[in-house]
Amino acid sequence: MKKLLVLFFALGLFSTANAQFGVRAGYSSANFSNFESDAIAGFHAGTYYRKDLGLISFESGLQFSQKGYMVDQGGAGEITERLNYIDLPVLLRVNFLPSVNVFAGPQGSALLSRKYENGGNTETSTEAIKAYDISGVVGVGVKLPMNLNAQVSYDFGLQSLNYFDQDVKNNVLKFSLGIDL
Repeated sequence: MKKLLVLFFALGLFSTANAQFGVRAGYSSANFSNFESDAIAGFHAGTYYRKDLGLISFESGLQFSQKGYMVDQGGAGEITERLNYIDLPVLLRVNFLPSVNVFAGPQGSALLSRKYENGGNTETSTEAIKAYDISGVVGVGVKLPMNLNAQVSYDFGLQSLNYFDQDVKNNVLKFSLGIDL
């Protein structure tokens, strides 16, 4: 029994030997597809877990992410729609060089809150939009010194958000800086 426990413990240590936890944050530029609007600036921040298998790596994470859009109505003011999500990406990374990788994968998102502002009016009801989102993620990453990493990614919606019965999808460009812990 002791040998079985030692073997189980050793396998557990070996399987996490090439695994890495980290935190990542950065700037986001989000917009809706099929909608006359401008991108809105936001941020994203969260954690990730990466399992390195040599040429490929698997990475999953959990992050807070701001999405939405903006419309400049000229003299009539500005409309902003800020949507806050929890994102769960599951990525496959291909490590071309020791420090460069490309990645892609699906992402599920849950809507946390909504803030619509038009002039002095604010609305926070989430009934106008679907409570979840399914997206694809593609990007390129670079390993930096001191356990740092940087990446550029693009999240593209795969399903309609049914925003006030309109067929729109989230599209988000992200610039991120992370650190392996």
